[in-house]
Amino acid sequence: MIRVLLVDDHALVRDGLRRGLSTEDDLEIVGEAGDGEAAIAAVDTCAPDVVLMDVSMPVCDGVEATKRLRRNRPDLPVVMLTMHGDSATLTSAIRAGANGYLLKDARIEEVADAIRTAARGDTALTPELATSMLHEFRRLASGDQREAGPVLTKREEEVLQLVADGLSTQEVAERLYISIKTVKNHLASIYDKLDASDRTQAVVQGVKLGIIRID
Repeated sequence: MIRVLLVDDHALVRDGLRRGLSTEDDLEIVGEAGDGEAAIAAVDTCAPDVVLMDVSMPVCDGVEATKRLRRNRPDLPVVMLTMHGDSATLTSAIRAGANGYLLKDARIEEVADAIRTAARGDTALTPELATSMLHEFRRLASGDQREAGPVLTKREEEVLQLVADGLSTQEVAERLYISIKTVKNHLASIYDKLDASDRTQAVVQGVKLGIIRID
């Protein structure tokens, strides 16, 4: 079972999510919170595997709460579920450490799949949001100023490029004829060198530093 914490300042939204996700056999709602501060406290009491987080909330918004959660619990995936589809909010959420980002008009099946994807350690974005993120990557890649960054090994660059191309950990392993454990070791080294907490942040940094390309 994947243990899920629901975070939204609207009780009706939480109720709808709880009802919908409770029909999924592999998902268990273990807690709820109405703002970012309450979410941070709830993580310690209900020990979720994934946090489903709203963006716009009182006291502490979802982006700030995600940033603080990932600082203290870098292994805890956070999926953002929000009405805001603009690239600025999306970029802020990804930089804060979100593992997924969905709009609130997403079907409950899409939300459930995003939770499962995040629980596996991969990034969940709808096709529309992925396109928006690619535009942001291209904007960064086309900038005249490139920051000097740490040098990745040739194999690490290959791994990061495949991740940027959308391959899962298992698919990267199969493409490079290496084990999943080896891929994870390469990713850990990449995260450390690029000061990233997950795959998406690593790709953003890789594009910004000119290490990889987005076609």
